[in-house]
Amino acid sequence: MPPPLDEIAKMARSIVRRYPDAPARSLAKKLVDKANGAITVESARSRIRYLMGQQGAIAKSTPGSRFAARPARAPGQGVEMPASQAKPWTPYELEVEGLVGVLSDIHVPYHSDVALSAAVAYLKRRKPAALLLNGDFADFYAISRWVKDPSQRNFKGEVGQVRQLLRWLRQEFPKIPIVAKLGNHEERWIHWLWQHAPEISDEPEMGLRNWFKLDELDIDLVEDQRPIMAGRLPILHGHELPKGLTNPVNMARGAFLRTLSTILVGHGHRTSGHAESNLWHEEVFCWSQGCLCDMNPEYARVNRWNWGFATVDISKGGEFGVENMRISSDGTVRTS
Repeated sequence: MPPPLDEIAKMARSIVRRYPDAPARSLAKKLVDKANGAITVESARSRIRYLMGQQGAIAKSTPGSRFAARPARAPGQGVEMPASQAKPWTPYELEVEGLVGVLSDIHVPYHSDVALSAAVAYLKRRKPAALLLNGDFADFYAISRWVKDPSQRNFKGEVGQVRQLLRWLRQEFPKIPIVAKLGNHEERWIHWLWQHAPEISDEPEMGLRNWFKLDELDIDLVEDQRPIMAGRLPILHGHELPKGLTNPVNMARGAFLRTLSTILVGHGHRTSGHAESNLWHEEVFCWSQGCLCDMNPEYARVNRWNWGFATVDISKGGEFGVENMRISSDGTVRTS
């Protein structure tokens, strides 16, 4: 039977509630002091252990006895550091040598036929070793949190067109690795799930790998805003960078200010470059690349975008060279 709820029992409950992680013997001493010596240390420790459900099998199974249940500890054992729930965040290694084509911001189904066709035709002539879709290859207009034209909301149709794009790219580049990285527009699906269907949001069937049939097309997927390493060059879509700095005139300089590292980004829909050197004259160079989408969408009729893409030529040891290409309105590809 549990002890009567006398004044000492109330004191014991108060102490356990106030110091839930302290050792039982330390709490027993506090109880002795609070009771002005009206109870021995061993008796006080017995009451404390009873409240924690640690005083034998009967106490553990008695309803109401486990007031502040916790695993038993060895004498003198203190509070342990909590286990970290942080997950590793490591780059995706694009393990190829040779030319890598980098296409950003296609925004299917709001892509540009002229720009996308020109970029793919140029890369086919160059015979790349790999193709990287660097974010926002899908638009996901229908599930955007922004105000939308109801007549244009067709989520099923959008998914079907993205699948068609990926099948077409695999057809055009049948033998090389293709990697698709999630941008802020693809993350709209993840955020929609978190908000509307959290109970099934972590089911593999609900992921974009399944929705886009990527395994069937042998296309790898990079999630969690992870950087991609093309040799020694880090590549991000661009939405991963810290917010809060003034939107720069030069997108590449904005990437430099946020990373202080050589890097290639998309996201800004504008071709630019920026170079800096440190005290030892070690150069840092940043690139931002243009987009392959419609240039006058309803949410940004007036803008300063341009069509473009990039190539990264990776040599042995991870050294690399970048060509930041622009595409004219007639589909002509030229260096920036």
